[in-house]
This record gives sequence, structure tokens and C-alpha cells, in this order.
Amino acid sequence: MFIKKNIFFFSSVIVFLLLESYILLNKYDWFIPFNLIPLIILVLLGIFYFTKWIIFFMVFITPFAISLKELGLTQTLDLSLPTEPLMIIFSGIYLINEWLKGITPKEVLKHPISQIILIQLLWMLITTLTSMDIIVSLKYLTARFWFVLSSYFLMTYLFKDFNNIKKVIWLYTISLCGVAIITIIKHAEYNFHHKIADWIVTPFYNDHTAYGAALALFIPPTISLLIIEQNILKKNILIILNIILVIALVLSYARAAWIGLVAAIFVFLTLLVKLKFKHILISFITLFILIFSFSEELLILIGKNKTDSEGSFYENIISTYNIKNDASNLERINRWNCAIRMFKDKPVFGFGPGTYQFFYAPYQLSKEKTIISTNFGTGGNSHSEYLGPLSEEGLPGLLIFLTLTLYVFSLGYKVCYSNLNKKHKIMTYGIFLGLVTYFIHGFFNNFLDTDKLSLPFWAFIAALVSIDTYHQQKKQNI
Repeated sequence: MFIKKNIFFFSSVIVFLLLESYILLNKYDWFIPFNLIPLIILVLLGIFYFTKWIIFFMVFITPFAISLKELGLTQTLDLSLPTEPLMIIFSGIYLINEWLKGITPKEVLKHPISQIILIQLLWMLITTLTSMDIIVSLKYLTARFWFVLSSYFLMTYLFKDFNNIKKVIWLYTISLCGVAIITIIKHAEYNFHHKIADWIVTPFYNDHTAYGAALALFIPPTISLLIIEQNILKKNILIILNIILVIALVLSYARAAWIGLVAAIFVFLTLLVKLKFKHILISFITLFILIFSFSEELLILIGKNKTDSEGSFYENIISTYNIKNDASNLERINRWNCAIRMFKDKPVFGFGPGTYQFFYAPYQLSKEKTIISTNFGTGGNSHSEYLGPLSEEGLPGLLIFLTLTLYVFSLGYKVCYSNLNKKHKIMTYGIFLGLVTYFIHGFFNNFLDTDKLSLPFWAFIAALVSIDTYHQQKKQNI
């Protein structure tokens, strides 16, 4: 009876085994590609029948994902395996379900954060049509599209269950710590030399700064999990995970990530004393005006710092404001200045999403070049989440990202102050402070074009929006 009910399945298995035997005996070159068929079928069946668990798998595997270029399989299409193919599939499933069932609640679609993200995608589409290299921009836009759909909109649906927020943090943290342990062991073979930190994270991360950004991003929420966890075993595991994250961050020599974590500590102090975000924003604007007013005096003072990052841990910290002879800092300034000059040439539409690295070379000045500069501009992107959009999408691109930043900060403060559920409040602290590390890190580097940081970045924003939408026990008259 069982066989009769599943006759199609058993017939398919027999046919597959017969074909595989034939190929193995006669056409060996087809053996490996043919064996991918059942794997693909299993993945597709899993996605449709075990959607939530495959999403969790996607989160877990992201830190271990390896790009096609790292594998030496292509020089043109740089997909990260297996994360990005899963993101593409989930984006398609989300769109189909949204069209047929309307799975995203109106509260989420109407949320200011969602509206800003949609406006950002729309503006990126417009600037893609006016791009200096429409193929590059189209690839960049498509990637951003599946990042946002799979890591923000799909996550807001998943995060209707608050426990899923914690599961996502758990899974990514465990996996990230796995990468950290491998990296630390490899680094130990070179006595933890700072120069080795630049490449020792490969093939999982192509740069130690991206690795550091991910570590800093997950330290605050993992501490939050530790505080709210009641199970002794899980609490001990979280203590170990936090220790690994902190040690790995120190050994990453990622100075921008260190600054981001210090900024998160400062924001945490403002939360403890219940400062309102509007007051902090006013203070920040005032400080910016003062710095700009005394910029010449500050540049003279900073110019006296000649401590290079090619030294000890202490020297790496001191070198963060060395703009005299630190090649890394000077190269960032070179890229930032190129971005500003590019903006001046195309102030409204920019050069097109993802095109900075292909057009910045002629905007370099000889006096600003460093020993790591290239005449052909093959060194990468603008090193800024803020100046990148400015050069690629014009002034509107920068303003949209700044608006997103301000709304996330505003939402973070609001939810932290208004939620009466203690566990939700503590978790919100961690998620918000994790985002703070990246928004500050974004002044020095940009990684939102990669799955490694796009997934947690958009997922954390989705978590804030979900807590605000589904999981708030608000105070009266707040």
C-alpha cells in the first residue's frame, strides 16, 4: 500500500539511479553536474515545505559563505555561495506571496523606515537609468533588491514571533564565532602580527575591516541575549561566545570597528540617563559646527600625530587620527575627496549605483595619492556609506541614506524608552547598539553591497520595526 501511494517517488528514484549508473560508466564528465540535480530539488522542496528553517540556515551559513571569485570560478559574476542564491529564491517567494496573499502587514509597509527603504530603491532605479555604466548599476541594484527583500521585508514577517529575532542572532553569532575561531588559530601561527590580519580572514571575508564590522555589530545583541537568558547552559555558552567576539575584534585590527563599538558605548550611556534623541541630535550638530569652525587649528593638532598603524595594538589605536603619514588613513581621505569631486561633476543623479570604483581614478590628485593608491583606480570603493551614495546617486542618494540613519536612531531611542516588556527592552538595546556600531563604521567603510553585512544590517532594522509594530507594550501618554 505504501509503495502504491508513493509510486511516482520510487519510480523517479529508480530512473535517477539508472541514469546515474549509465553516466558514471560512459560519460564521467557529466557525473558531478548530474548529481547536483537532486541537491537542487532537495533545496527547492526544503524552501517550500520548511521555509522558516531554510531562512535560519541562510542566516547561519552567511559568515561561512564564499564568493565565486574566491573559488576561482568566475571573474565577472561574484555571487556569494550559498547565501545569495538563497536570497534570490526567497525574494522571489516573498514577491509571489505578497502578490497572491499580501503577507506584509499594512503597519509594516506604512512604517517610515519601510517607506524610506522603498524610496531609496526607487531612486537607485532612477540613477541606474542615468548611469555612466548601466550594466554595473543594474547588477548593483538587483543585488540591493534581493538583499532588502530577503533581509528586511521577509524578516519583518518572520519576526512576528519575537523568539525568531533571538534565533537569528543566535545562529549568526555561533557561525561568526566559528569563523573567528578558525581565523584566530590561523593568526596564531603568525604570532598575531597586525599585517597578517589584513588577509587571514579569507576566504570567508575579503577584508579584515568587514570582519571587524560584523564582530562589532553582534557584540551588543549577544550581550543582551546573555542578560535575558535564564537557562544556565545557554548563559554559559553566551559568555563563551561574547569572549570569542571581543578577542576576535581586538585581533582583527579593524580600527573603524573599534570606533563603532566605542560610539555604541556612548549611545548606551545616553540611553541610561534617558536623553532624548532630538537633544542628542542638536548637540551633535552643534559639535559639528564647532569642529568645522576650528578645523584649521584641529588639523594642525592632528597633523602632529605621526604614529603609524603598522605597529602595536596601542599604536593602532593612536593612529586612528593620524593623517600625516598613515597610508590607510590617507588613502581613505583620497577616496573621500574623489567622491566629493565626482559629486560636483554630477550632483543630482551621480555616476550610477556601484560605479564609483570604475570612475574615481581620474579624480585623484597627485599630492593626495598614497603608496597604496592605483593609477587605474582598481583599489575598490569609496570607503564610506555616506559619500558612496553621494558620488553614485547624487545629493538625493546621500539625503535618503542620512534620513534612514536618523529614523533608525530615532526609532531606537523611542522603542528603548517606551517598551514596558523588560526582555524586549533589553533585546532592543542590543539590536539598536549593534546598528550604531555599523552606522558609525559607515563613515570609514562601506559593505552594504555584500551579503556578510547586508543580511544582519537589514535584519536588525527589521527587528526594530517589528518590535515597534508587533511587540510593544507602550507607556501611556508617551
